[in-house]
Amino acid sequence: MIVGTVKEIKDMEYRVGLTPAGASAYVSAGHRVLVEAGAGIGSGFPDEAYQEAGATRVDTAEEVWNTSQLIIKVKEPVASEYPFLREELMLYTYLHLAADRPLTDALMSSGTTGIAYETITDSTGGLPLLEPMSIIAGRMSAMEGAKYLEKTFGGEGILLSGVPGVEKGKVLIIGGGNVGREACKIAMGLGADVTVMDVNIKKLAYLDDLFGGRIHTIYSTPAHIREILPTVDLVVGAVLIPGRKAPNVITRKDLSSMKPGSVLVDVAVDQGGCFETTHPTTHTDPVFEIDGVIHYCVANMPGAVARTATLALTNATLTPGLTLATLGPKKAMAMDVHLRNGLNTWRGECTCPGVADAFELPLTDAASLF
Repeated sequence: MIVGTVKEIKDMEYRVGLTPAGASAYVSAGHRVLVEAGAGIGSGFPDEAYQEAGATRVDTAEEVWNTSQLIIKVKEPVASEYPFLREELMLYTYLHLAADRPLTDALMSSGTTGIAYETITDSTGGLPLLEPMSIIAGRMSAMEGAKYLEKTFGGEGILLSGVPGVEKGKVLIIGGGNVGREACKIAMGLGADVTVMDVNIKKLAYLDDLFGGRIHTIYSTPAHIREILPTVDLVVGAVLIPGRKAPNVITRKDLSSMKPGSVLVDVAVDQGGCFETTHPTTHTDPVFEIDGVIHYCVANMPGAVARTATLALTNATLTPGLTLATLGPKKAMAMDVHLRNGLNTWRGECTCPGVADAFELPLTDAASLF
């Protein structure tokens, strides 16, 4: 199979879908690998490293798209890439379609086989290709939130750790999954007073045990959120419903109860955001203010730590990608239910329940196709 990777073109997105080591693995498995010139530079991988791994350097993204049978990316295609979509193409990347109707329509109208990292599962019920970026985004959320609490960035002027004689900053994390756990680790490490909310009691019990009772855990309800919001300095939104649009857990009206200069960090922005006032931002222009509350809603947070993020991501994506390339989509989907769960679009049909529900589309059961 011809496998290709292109340079990411979203704002300040420095990750790349394939490392030289990954390219070597595909070549060793008998595949031809095409890499757009400069695709890996942002992650510290020069063109020469790919060539030494057996890949072919290609001057333009257009040639990679048009020649490859399997495109491996990091982020979902943007509008300028839609014309490259076609029925013979497998696209293997983060898609987040439940929050992106134009891309959903483009994939379906083109007949592209769209395989989403974020909905591939494993035998434990986890999301193994989403988890590495969730860990990074969770850790970054506390660090970025701490930065934007500084007065020089428009915040309250709060140091999360406090100092002797001055109380600690208060952090609320809504969602106790991978993102919430990692945000909690960093916020605790910064010395903050941390509260985690979730609707899953077992997750709250796990986190309480993990952190030795040094955090507060509260069952998440709208009333409990409204009760605590006036007291906190930083809120991390870490709510995830796999394959579906994130629910709004903080409304525009809720902002009026928050401290001026407090900060919201929405890690769920790729899935539409879990705050009503969320809209995607970029690393170039990461924050905006509504009703005195700073919003950080960067849709590709891990892109800022591209070297770490690329290595972590490609560690997870390599084995399923090799399965797709070696067996082809039909055999791969037939033999592996977890990979099949990653299938979002197939020859003009929607195969992801969350996407179908979001846009009231007919749903095709992927299991019936293979």
